[in-house]
Amino acid sequence: MDLLLFLAAALRISVPYTLAALGASINERGGVINIALEGIMLNGALAYVLGAWWTGNAWAGIAAAVAGGVATGALHALVTVRFRADQITSGLGINLLAAGLTKFVLTQVFHSSSNSARVVGLPDWRLPVVGGLPGLGPVLGTPLVLLTIALVLGGHWLLFRSVFGLRLRTMGERPEAGATLGLRVAAYRTAGVLLSGALAGLAGAWLASEQHSFTDGMTGGRGYIALAAMIVGKWTPLGAAAACLLFGAAEALQITLQGAAFPNEVLQMLPYLVTMLVLAGFIGRATAPRAIGVPYDPEEA
Repeated sequence: MDLLLFLAAALRISVPYTLAALGASINERGGVINIALEGIMLNGALAYVLGAWWTGNAWAGIAAAVAGGVATGALHALVTVRFRADQITSGLGINLLAAGLTKFVLTQVFHSSSNSARVVGLPDWRLPVVGGLPGLGPVLGTPLVLLTIALVLGGHWLLFRSVFGLRLRTMGERPEAGATLGLRVAAYRTAGVLLSGALAGLAGAWLASEQHSFTDGMTGGRGYIALAAMIVGKWTPLGAAAACLLFGAAEALQITLQGAAFPNEVLQMLPYLVTMLVLAGFIGRATAPRAIGVPYDPEEA
């Protein structure tokens, strides 16, 4: 096995997990559970295909995916922040809604219940310094890989070095204290969910761009794995990204071992098995934000 090629594959595969887990780290630090990542990614993937198909431009697809993710995130924020409904129930409902809605749109637009027409994917860039590296060069020349690295670093700064991040984390720990200081709890929590929606929509766009099409149910549980990565990463962007790279390596190993003397069913469950084992090892060690999942009612504060 070529180590550089394996690392390149792991990095490339980890991109959608990392984007979704980064978004979850941001919004859950604000106190809102986002089980809806799976549905947001699915909507983002379909939005990318629709945007790229109608315009013939991959970047239009990216914009559509982000918009679709933000719109789905806004629905989750409306239900959980504005109406203070149960956050897990809302997320699961959005996942079910996205599964049905994407299938309906797929049937209406592409006259197929399983897959869309082929669309353009994102172009690759050849960077002057790292472009010649064997294995890693082409991956680092992929726009969304570079953007993901930048977003992880930017997300860490946003959460732990900016005033906005400090206030957002306050909403996830002691929202009543933030309200006492005159901060609008609902506004900060909504902003966190919208940011998460944009990033999860971008994760869906990556999946569709890599495949050059939309396939029914193409997220395949990646949103849930991203949530697990966020927990393993202790609700931090850098920790979540490291966990996502581990899960990406497990999936890359699954692909590498295809054709070897292993049952195909065993290989297919490898990424999920790694997720469960790693998550089981971290349960109890990772401390969630104090007010996560707790609706804030100013009249009860």
